[in-house]
Amino acid sequence: MIKTPPAAITDFRLTRFQFRRDRVIGDSQVRFEDFNGFALELRDGAGHWGLGFGHSMWDPLPPVAAMEASFTAHLWPGLEGRVPAALIHRIERPRGGNQRDAAYGFGEALQIALWDLAAQQAGLPLSDYLGGTRRRAPVYASGLDFHMTDAEFSAFFTRAADLGFPAFKIKVGHPNPERDLHRLDLLRAAVGPKAGVMVDANEAWSAKEAAARLSLFHRAGHDLIWVEDPILRTDFDGLKALSAAAPWTQINSGEYLDVSGRARLLMARATDIINVHGRITEVMHTGWLAAELGIPVALGNTNLELGVHTACALPEVPWLEYSFQNYDHLVEEPFHIKGGFIHVPDRPGLGLTLSSAARGLWSAPVPLRPEEMRQGPDCILFSKTSRSAATA
Repeated sequence: MIKTPPAAITDFRLTRFQFRRDRVIGDSQVRFEDFNGFALELRDGAGHWGLGFGHSMWDPLPPVAAMEASFTAHLWPGLEGRVPAALIHRIERPRGGNQRDAAYGFGEALQIALWDLAAQQAGLPLSDYLGGTRRRAPVYASGLDFHMTDAEFSAFFTRAADLGFPAFKIKVGHPNPERDLHRLDLLRAAVGPKAGVMVDANEAWSAKEAAARLSLFHRAGHDLIWVEDPILRTDFDGLKALSAAAPWTQINSGEYLDVSGRARLLMARATDIINVHGRITEVMHTGWLAAELGIPVALGNTNLELGVHTACALPEVPWLEYSFQNYDHLVEEPFHIKGGFIHVPDRPGLGLTLSSAARGLWSAPVPLRPEEMRQGPDCILFSKTSRSAATA
């Protein structure tokens, strides 16, 4: 009888979440009040559990039983008995109907869980396993703040500045340009004259309108580190023209593109910075090409900030985004952020473990009605600040 090797995948576990965020988040195009996500855990024969996260932006996820049935039918046959390191390095060329994400967004969670498990088996933090030599990355504060009132906006960024963040990103793209300018003025008053500032328009403008907005900001004294997604993601000519028209800032694009779209964006030299997120395999592929072309990589929002590992593994990563999203309670020990840096822990793999509260209190096996959802806690960074201020 042939026994399953200890390093092979033997089991999986799914935990479904559905709870109220601690604030409305969003941009010029969308807004969200709830968190709808899940944790995927893969177990190997030695007892390691690789952890990955996925989420649904728009709608609650199906019942966990339906998710498990789909995972078992479509993905598990290609995982059971396989070694994680053999799967993460596989190169495939999907064709036809196979050019799709796994059902229920399993694709991202599966990539993360496999990399976590492989790095644990190697006994290395994931950043080291990916070839990194750093254990911390610069981090900026992002508000996802488009729907805040002015008072909420000012209070939010004042608290973020008090935590020591050196740079801040706000959402712009309002139909009235004066409102965008007003928000920049409020931000500067909240964070001080020396802080770095970025803006994110989420494709709200045409190329010519973007040039006019950036000129307005510049004339008002707002020098920006970058403007993110100012125009449509596929308007490569417009992005190049905008970069030339605003030499005092940088264009950050690529967030909404898949890996092949980012490759085309890079090869067209149509962005000054390429924006990537949490799909580790795809982030590394994009990062390798960006390094060849000398184009910096910025890590956008990633679940539980797990992007710190790829940020520390790739060259020329100037920033990682931190948006104070209230899901830190889902893990036992979130990544440490202090003095403008986010740190990789000295633990194998991601260094994250699903919390007992996530498996119990915050687990939602079936979809909940709005009145049944719990209010998520404040972000841990803000919670600590609140507690220390209350006891001072």
